[in-house]
Parts: sequence; structure tokens; C-alpha cells
Amino acid sequence: CSATDACKTSNGGCSAKAECRRTTPGNRVCICNAGYTGDGIVCIEINPCLENNGGCDRNAECTQTGPNQAVCNCLKGYSGDGKRCTYISLCSQNNGGCSEFAICNDTELTERTCTCKQNYIGDGFKCRGNIFQELLRDANTSKFYFQLEALSIRDIAGPGPFTLFVPRTDVLNSDPRVKDWIAKGVMAQVLRYHMVGCASLLYNDLTRITSITSLHGDPIHITYSQNKLVLNNNAEIILSDAVGTNGVIHVINQILVP
Repeated sequence: CSATDACKTSNGGCSAKAECRRTTPGNRVCICNAGYTGDGIVCIEINPCLENNGGCDRNAECTQTGPNQAVCNCLKGYSGDGKRCTYISLCSQNNGGCSEFAICNDTELTERTCTCKQNYIGDGFKCRGNIFQELLRDANTSKFYFQLEALSIRDIAGPGPFTLFVPRTDVLNSDPRVKDWIAKGVMAQVLRYHMVGCASLLYNDLTRITSITSLHGDPIHITYSQNKLVLNNNAEIILSDAVGTNGVIHVINQILVP
């Protein structure tokens, strides 16, 4: 007589995912393979993600890749190896895309707000200070700023409101009269003729009036025709409505002369 091998046929009735082991003649036990659980007759694949998120960080997604195998991937807005995930602050790089004069605040995983700092106005992505500061930040108006600084004219650094008509930088650089005015000591009067106090007049406001008085004391005449605003029948407003905290800047293509 020979001993009967209970595992010889059909894996001994064990699961295809189990090992059949002979015990005594005619008997066997069924043991589930690694990565599977059950009584050996029925073996079910173990999903490690079902318990403790598979060992992944709570801000990670656990994805089963095989029997008792999984990978961890940090959720959007977090970085790391999946076992450890760290929140990525949108504001930590380049101020979150906000203006350099704004405060960036993280609100949600993929959201942030931009708020202009005190003494600046704007939408947070673009923030402006007073018009004296803004002159320097624009190549079209920076020459006018340096002219004011050279003569210590700081009227428009005050609370305002002011309306400023600024000859474009290339105009101030190329007009031969500028050197002559500086030599004669009258450049300050010329510059103040481009400033209007007690009013922040936008382009649309200017289309409805015909004259305004400058800080120099002389009037500036305004005509509006064929969708053009012209000052003193000579200087056209070519860029308009650069609004600051204490007024507005308009760029013109000629120098106004009192």
C-alpha cells in the first residue's frame, strides 16, 4: 500500500492562489500565498490601501499595484515621496504671482489671494503707489521723475488728489528747449504747468471740460474731437488713466509751455 497524496489532484481542492501541503496520508492543509488572505480554499488578494491608507501620508493617495502592494502619491498641492507629504505654499515662490507691493495669502490647496499693501491700490496683481512713485516705474514717465527730483519738486508726493500730464521720456530727451529752460532757471515753472491740484481727472472727465488750472497758475485748455484729447491745441494724450493713490497720470506727446 502507498500513502495517498491529497495535493496531487486539482491542488488538493485549495485555491489557485494557495499552496497545498500534505500532512498525514490522505490529508492536507491549504495556505494562501503571500499577498493573499483566506482559509486556503478561498484566497482573496490583500489590498493594503484599506488599512491605515496603506502607510501613505494622510495627504497622499494610496493605489494598489498588486497583492499586498501599493504606491503612495502626494495629492495636488503637496510634495514628497507619498509616505510624507508637505503642503506647497503658492505664496512661497515669486510671491504667488502677486505684485511685489501685495501680500499673498494661501486660502485653499490651489488657491491664494493677493491684496495690495497699505498705501498701494490695485487688484493685488498690479498695485500702484502715489503718482510720484509711479513715474519712476514706467519708462515713458521716468525722465519727468528725474526732472522733478533734480529740482526738488515734490508737490505730487502729497495726499492730493492730482492730475498729471507727463511728456513722454523721448520728448523730454529730444526737445532742445529743455536745456535752455534749465539754464534760465524756469524749468520748475514748466514742470508745475503739467500738474493740476485738487482733482483726479480721468480721461472721460477731461472730455467734458474745456479748461483747468495748473499748479503753476496758468490754465490748460482742453479740446476733444475725433476721439482725441488735445491740450493747448498741441499736446495729445497718448496714454491715460494710470491711477495712483493720490491721483492719475496721463502721458502726452508734447511739452506744455505756460
